[in-house]
Amino acid sequence: MKKQSGFTLIELMIVVAIVAILAAIAMPAYQTYTNKARFTEVISAVGPYKTAIELCVQSQGNTTTIPNECVQPGQNGIPADKITADAPGTGHVGTVQVDTTTGAITATATDIFIADGTTVANYVITPANTNGKISWLIDTDKSNCDDAAYCTQ
Repeated sequence: MKKQSGFTLIELMIVVAIVAILAAIAMPAYQTYTNKARFTEVISAVGPYKTAIELCVQSQGNTTTIPNECVQPGQNGIPADKITADAPGTGHVGTVQVDTTTGAITATATDIFIADGTTVANYVITPANTNGKISWLIDTDKSNCDDAAYCTQ
């Protein structure tokens, strides 16, 4: 009679427990990675607004401020505010809006949340005109995407 060899039940249970622990550690890291990848769509959605404001400022010849006519959505080439509630199922971008006083662009996600799982991620950038060159900075007070490292520069 030959002796059978193989794994005992306790050995198999230990392996399953180790795999479960590794999976529990990997899942949050994977979730952050996928949210960051999804949030690139929100960041990309502000591109046309940034370009339009920059072109408007250049055409106005203003080298110190952002002219009022360059922050009016739907005018002077500035795209109208985007609100996907009007067209659901169009991706991860919820809204993109231009502040008509400062020129700040605010973009919000539809289904990408910050760590607490209830606060929707948003991205706010503000323009600064220095000698006719527009630079864009993340408004860390109004944005929460930088808290979760979705939109770090």
